[in-house]
Amino acid sequence: MKKGQITALLMTGMMIVSLAACGSSGGGNTTGSTTETAKAEESANTSSTEGSAVSGGSGAADKGTIKLGVLAPLTGTNAEYGKGFEVGMNMAVDEINAKGGANGYKLELEIKDSKGDQKESSDLARQFADDQDIMAILGDFTSGCCMADASIVDEAEITLLSPTASNPQYAPMSDYCFSIMGLQSAEAPFAAKYLLQKYAGAKNVGVIYINSDWGTSAYQNFESTAKEIGLNIVAAVNYVQDEKDFSSMITKLQAANPDHVIIMDQGAVAQVINQIRSAGWDVPLAALGPGTSEQLIDQTGKNGEGLLITSPFFFDPKDATLTAWKDEFASKSGFEPTIHPACAYDCVYLIAKSIENIGDGKITRQAIRDELAKIDYTGITGPIKFTDNGDINRQYMICGVENGQYVVKEGFDYAKE
Repeated sequence: MKKGQITALLMTGMMIVSLAACGSSGGGNTTGSTTETAKAEESANTSSTEGSAVSGGSGAADKGTIKLGVLAPLTGTNAEYGKGFEVGMNMAVDEINAKGGANGYKLELEIKDSKGDQKESSDLARQFADDQDIMAILGDFTSGCCMADASIVDEAEITLLSPTASNPQYAPMSDYCFSIMGLQSAEAPFAAKYLLQKYAGAKNVGVIYINSDWGTSAYQNFESTAKEIGLNIVAAVNYVQDEKDFSSMITKLQAANPDHVIIMDQGAVAQVINQIRSAGWDVPLAALGPGTSEQLIDQTGKNGEGLLITSPFFFDPKDATLTAWKDEFASKSGFEPTIHPACAYDCVYLIAKSIENIGDGKITRQAIRDELAKIDYTGITGPIKFTDNGDINRQYMICGVENGQYVVKEGFDYAKE
């Protein structure tokens, strides 16, 4: 029996709560784009990981085109991440197609703007599900959007592979739901125990988080760990997506006198930081969610100095392959990448590898899903092997902002006891 059938009623209730909290765009209009014709030339920056070997080779027969749907917030609060999806995925498609495709099949992306809205995302997911030319769906960015789409892909029996959904309740909703970001049931406890308590020496913490499926999961996992280790949460406040004025929440946090504040979000982290500093409050800050976002540094300037973040990935300047990939991405996007577009890139290679593993069999939605579930792959973001639930386990490091740049404060071994 499908996981989606078991959790359908629970998910419906969660969607209602999430939509009430976060709002929806109401409209059903879609915007989208497709990739350009694959480049014939070899790229000097092609990844040297296992992903670069997915293609069928320059002499492989052209068996046709396989279309993949993409859901991403190309506009709205999380547009940086949606644009990152678009660029990262197109990089992968161009590389694969230039080498002859995935087992001789060329890949084509159909990208639609979910705007980061759950209703919009589910409407678009339905369009993809009803289009029999779409063999799998990549996206969406937020856990809430992916959870809103779960029943749709379950019914249509089409894979929904998210680069970034990390709410542990998402992937178990359906046998067709997958994610490669890792889980908030692991990252949020790491933030409490290792980033704040062990590294920063925090004792009394204030929390401000987005009231979404992802944000609620992050806070709940953080809170439970804080109780276990004796980290005192003196105040916790939350806000809805697209909130602009955080002054009343900041006042409440400041009145509780925490020695550290952690922000749990992706899109609004810069605004929260700037408003905290504009209030004249110099409390040490940490963030869970944005990764090593260069736009965050650009938007906060000196206000972002000293910020600590958790991350399952870092572009090590000593790694020539990662540096080449980072430079190519930046040249195409106009901004530096975080782990999010790197995961998006890996997702395309995961689908390509699944197609390759089908071999001479018929390429169907079900066949892609079945090969994906048992894949053991190493991409630019590291090893990827799905659990029975359809998600993966990752390790985390501590990074910080120093002199306008991210540096690694503690590596993956910091969590080893």
